[in-house]
Amino acid sequence: MPDIPPIPNGTALGFDFGEVRIGVATGDAETAMAHPVATVSGESNEAKFSAIAALVREWQPVYLVVGLPTYTDGTEHELTRLARKFGRRLHERFKLPVYWVDERLSSVYAESLLAEAQVFGRKRKTVLDQMAAQAILQGLFEGGAQEWYNGRQAEK
Repeated sequence: MPDIPPIPNGTALGFDFGEVRIGVATGDAETAMAHPVATVSGESNEAKFSAIAALVREWQPVYLVVGLPTYTDGTEHELTRLARKFGRRLHERFKLPVYWVDERLSSVYAESLLAEAQVFGRKRKTVLDQMAAQAILQGLFEGGAQEWYNGRQAEK
């Protein structure tokens, strides 16, 4: 299988995919810094993709990053399949390359940061997915991608 291409410089949007909420972060490989942006939710996939389209227009990313959830031992599950499908749909809509990153500990990392900052209750729920997306994007900058998609097939 071909090697994963280098991560390009330029703005990226990172996503912590969930069936109910999708956390979004932005960053740039050149500065190797990611920042939380938004939590997307909606009654339908179309509503979620409309909100994501607004973020794509606002941030003008050159590539997208999606967290790839697995069990702690690396075994894939149903949400893994859905995250890959979500990434392919992002590519189809926005014609941008998609990188997938191991997200096994992103929510744990986000939880610990929020606990350290003493963010609890409703406020925590509103930013947890954004913080997980930030961890996913930061993981790309620090460790690279597991897979990428350029419109032809997922490549490991």
